[in-house]
Amino acid sequence: MPSYDAFLLVSFGGPEGPDDVMPFLANVTRGRNVPPERLARVAEHYYMFGGVSPINQQCRDLLVGVRADFAAAGLALPLYWGNRNWTPYLADAVRQMAQDGVRRAVAFVTSAYSSYSSCRQYLDDIERARAAVGPAAPQIDKIRRFYNHPGFVEPFAANVHAALATLPAEVRGEAHLVFTAHSVPVAMAATSGPPGDRGRYVAELTEAARLITERAGAGAHPWSLAFQSRSGPPSQPWLEPDVRDRLGELAKSGTRAVVVIPVGFVSDHMEVRHDLDVEAAATADSLGLAFARAATPGTSPRFASMITELVQERQAWPETPARAALGTMGVPSQTCPADCCGGTR
Repeated sequence: MPSYDAFLLVSFGGPEGPDDVMPFLANVTRGRNVPPERLARVAEHYYMFGGVSPINQQCRDLLVGVRADFAAAGLALPLYWGNRNWTPYLADAVRQMAQDGVRRAVAFVTSAYSSYSSCRQYLDDIERARAAVGPAAPQIDKIRRFYNHPGFVEPFAANVHAALATLPAEVRGEAHLVFTAHSVPVAMAATSGPPGDRGRYVAELTEAARLITERAGAGAHPWSLAFQSRSGPPSQPWLEPDVRDRLGELAKSGTRAVVVIPVGFVSDHMEVRHDLDVEAAATADSLGLAFARAATPGTSPRFASMITELVQERQAWPETPARAALGTMGVPSQTCPADCCGGTR
């Protein structure tokens, strides 16, 4: 049985003031040759909100919930937090853990799905941070993916139900549910998952959307999966349809109301606050569609309790197999093979 002496929250990170925005974007895009004018356009999204991404505060709020839930469950683990792209940086968190004498930590990453950018890259980030700290760095085991865990599906379902209730009564019953996730290159999506079971990114998103619709009691509502926040060059194929294109298709087909559900996100990244709450909402308004956006689950008590359950599950593995999974795709594996998600950026 693994003996853990710390818990590590690993997330994407985000700027917390106007002066942070451009350095943060430089971190995110390092090595990708993104044109400066493209970065400047994206920066405007952040400046619209005072240069502050909501993700860091949502991580702080999540840690408060996890700390309380750990205490209630009798889990006596100190909590640490490190980001990929902004302070507190992951390497600094691992360095502090080493200074505190931590030898083996269990890590929860704020991403539920299989793909290079949502899973494999975080494993690489963890190993890079450990290498930067040196021999004193603790071993760090990443918790499995959780796209079909009740603690992820149920809060989303409740939020869909709440969003439907905000629509005008005369169109509420016919609302189309549009689930969204961050678009990735088609090649990256195709190599997501282990050999012999590729294409997991879209498959897992589709399963999560189905489960959320079912648990929301919204089975009478049609639903579809769309993508958002594409950032690659036009010459490179990315997953489609874009959410705004999908809204146009729905309006053309006679749909009068939509609920947009950012199923690919644990918390309100800027991609949610800007790309959905501003851009997609404006598109819906221009098309005459009643629009509502379901909240993300990342600060709900049930989501925090899911993390406790996943830590306990990992502590008991492999002697006690995991069982917390809804639907038909089964429990995601506790570990990823070295060639999982193809290593394709």
